[in-house]
Amino acid sequence: MLTLRARRRRDAMVHALLILAVIIVMTPLLAVISYVLVNGLGSLSLDFFTQDLGSPARAQQGRPTGLMHTIIGTLVIDGLALAFVLPFGIGAGVLLAEFPDHPLNPSLRVLTDTLNGMPAILKGLLAYALIVQPMGSFSALSGSVALAFVMLPILARATESALAAVPWSLREATLALGVPRWRVILSTSMPAARVPIVTGVLIAFARAAGEAAPLMLTSFGNNYLTFDLLAPMDTLPQRLYSLAVSPYREWHAMGWGAAVLLLGLVIIVFVGARVATRRRFP
Repeated sequence: MLTLRARRRRDAMVHALLILAVIIVMTPLLAVISYVLVNGLGSLSLDFFTQDLGSPARAQQGRPTGLMHTIIGTLVIDGLALAFVLPFGIGAGVLLAEFPDHPLNPSLRVLTDTLNGMPAILKGLLAYALIVQPMGSFSALSGSVALAFVMLPILARATESALAAVPWSLREATLALGVPRWRVILSTSMPAARVPIVTGVLIAFARAAGEAAPLMLTSFGNNYLTFDLLAPMDTLPQRLYSLAVSPYREWHAMGWGAAVLLLGLVIIVFVGARVATRRRFP
């Protein structure tokens, strides 16, 4: 039998080990965030948010340049991808959770697991074969399809897990009133699981927002502002890569600014996910 003093010593040791583990995990994250902020905050200015990048000669001549077109392109492509994937991802999750004996479920699970484990660049290659090659050009539309492939398995699995946590007694109580099954799903299951479903949507969006590889094969990038969905369009991840490997010092500085924006976008989305899990809807 351990004495009270020995138990306290063991408890203090375990507590110290937990604190050390947290410090070890947090140190690389804080180092990356600090390094990006130190190098990137100085690049942010009014021109950064109101001008497009243009040609390399513009920066070398001292003319104002910025990443307005990249910020807008990111919102357009990511938002369009989310609009594409929402009905399919949530629908797949509903089928897996609400109809567990459906004959399509085994195949659907294999497909979602395969798509989730597939490298992002292969999803871009899939969108390239489906959209870019038939159209004969890179486009924002193909970039949105590529990001939709990234979001789809995450959203499907999140929806399935959220609905599986809803007690079947709630469904049975509604079915006992003579309510059709589709109405039970919409009026009982989905409202009860909407907090984790919203969290899954935000996590899927954040995951896709940081992907650059699939966009290099689809939306390709553009140095100028455009709203044409059938033309190449810029996004923060691929522009960050392009600026980082460019030979121009001015563009390197803008790359750090792009990193700050991308980091901020991902943090905002993940914080939103945390808030969504704690919020209680009426």
